[in-house]
Amino acid sequence: MSTLAWILLMSFGGGLLSVLGAALVARQLSPSAVTLLVSYAIGALLGAAFLELLPHALEHGDPARTTGTVLVGILLFFVLEKLVLWRHCHHEHCETHSPEAGQHDHDHGRSGLMILVGDSFHNFVDGVLIAAAFMESTELGIVTGLAIIAHEIPQELGDFIVLINSGFSRARALVFNLLSSLATFVGALLAYFMLSSLQEWTPMLLALAAASMIYVAVADLIPGLHRRAELRATVQQVSLIALGVASIFFMGMLLGDAA
Repeated sequence: MSTLAWILLMSFGGGLLSVLGAALVARQLSPSAVTLLVSYAIGALLGAAFLELLPHALEHGDPARTTGTVLVGILLFFVLEKLVLWRHCHHEHCETHSPEAGQHDHDHGRSGLMILVGDSFHNFVDGVLIAAAFMESTELGIVTGLAIIAHEIPQELGDFIVLINSGFSRARALVFNLLSSLATFVGALLAYFMLSSLQEWTPMLLALAAASMIYVAVADLIPGLHRRAELRATVQQVSLIALGVASIFFMGMLLGDAA
């Protein structure tokens, strides 16, 4: 297949799989089973960032500029997340500060709409990153796409639950999540035609993609695992994180041999 065909397939199919997978998980699996997905997603994100994205970015870009982009990217994602928190929680009696957080009634769709806006932007960026990775190599694009799908399922699951708690029906939450996932397709399509004439930006975008994956794994996903500190849960989490890293490693080797 052509590079454009791969980009469209991974961005459209990946977004669709993430949303449908999250809906299926929300319907079938227990909360403890969701933790398994989160642990695996952490490993997949870190594996893709350190074993695939950064090596390719360093190989084709200036090392100092690449590592600097990673640092700036992590700080940027921190600031963006702070802005979202401030926008969502700008007074001391909001859900984040309230001891009764999570026990409120529906908010008439307010938090659900905010989630959809934020998720659409996130999906758009994911599409740009997928396109940049495929324009570097098909192998890197597939690994990046799989890592994004792996972490999108638990994230979409969280969004799905927020939409339901915000007053959306299950069917309406699924439809709006599917519409939001189309932003991945749009971002990938626009990035392909823009980056084709700006190839020198590809290493920086790969570094930014790595920063995004590292930040999501370390800042957003890992803290949730610390809620279960018992030995058995810890061993399970570490094993699944290692499995996520290993899956990216062997996928990279397999695709590299086939290339």
